[in-house]
Amino acid sequence: MAKQEWPSWLTLPVPEEAALVKMKELLDTGSLHTVCESADCPNLGECFKNRTCTFLILGDHCTRDCRFCAVPYGRPAAVDAAEPQLVAATAAQLELRHVVVTSVSRDDLPDGGAGHFVATIRALRQQLPQAVVEVLIPDFQGDHDALALVMAARPDIVNHNMETVPRLYPAVRPQAVYSRSLELIARVRRLADGIRTKSGLMLGLGEAKKEIFDVLVHLRQAGCEMLTLGQYLRPSVHHLPVAEYVSPDVFARWKMEALAMGFQQVNAGPLVRSSYQAELSWQKMMTDQR
Repeated sequence: MAKQEWPSWLTLPVPEEAALVKMKELLDTGSLHTVCESADCPNLGECFKNRTCTFLILGDHCTRDCRFCAVPYGRPAAVDAAEPQLVAATAAQLELRHVVVTSVSRDDLPDGGAGHFVATIRALRQQLPQAVVEVLIPDFQGDHDALALVMAARPDIVNHNMETVPRLYPAVRPQAVYSRSLELIARVRRLADGIRTKSGLMLGLGEAKKEIFDVLVHLRQAGCEMLTLGQYLRPSVHHLPVAEYVSPDVFARWKMEALAMGFQQVNAGPLVRSSYQAELSWQKMMTDQR
């Protein structure tokens, strides 16, 4: 495969160091992790400048070794019972109106970390009762009881990313199952009326247009309402190479296609990530539905 040249649309301004330092100091005070840092998100500078982040709970080492993700694979640390309160306190200090919480996969835990999500949601409700709470959850290895626990805590949005097309799962997400992830979205829709469903895909891993279209159809059939589409960027030479840099125009066409399918809100672009501009996406969807 020919080496892909770095496109101009992926060139970002140098982040403001003062904003990064200030945000990092605040997060370090609570010994908190963010997916912004752990996953080498290209939008870290923008988000930290705006005093927003996506909290990463249950440690910073994952029990799964996905070939696209920069989060380290390895034995996770013990669960920190104080973490939910620390996340809530930091979110309150940042005066967040929309809080996004995700986690590493914790296949070593009996409930996959579902109980810790519940504790974090409850702590956020106590500290920030008016805030929108969005959780980006793992598949809990298909454990329906674990998912039901999270649903009972009533987050506003439940996100679970499909990440890529079924054909590429063995290479991209070898410990995940496409049908299991799709069923999770469908169960969220069935279990909790009023909780919004969200998912996302990375483009540029070698998927075909028909394969992308089919995943979007599957997501709509499962009841997914919100969608993110972004460019896969290789975190290191040890990860999968980029097969294609998808242009902004192509992302714009996919957005129109997805909206025509019935997705209520779509955020698509080379630098879009699961929680990028999550608050703006939520507000736009709520405004459009009035």
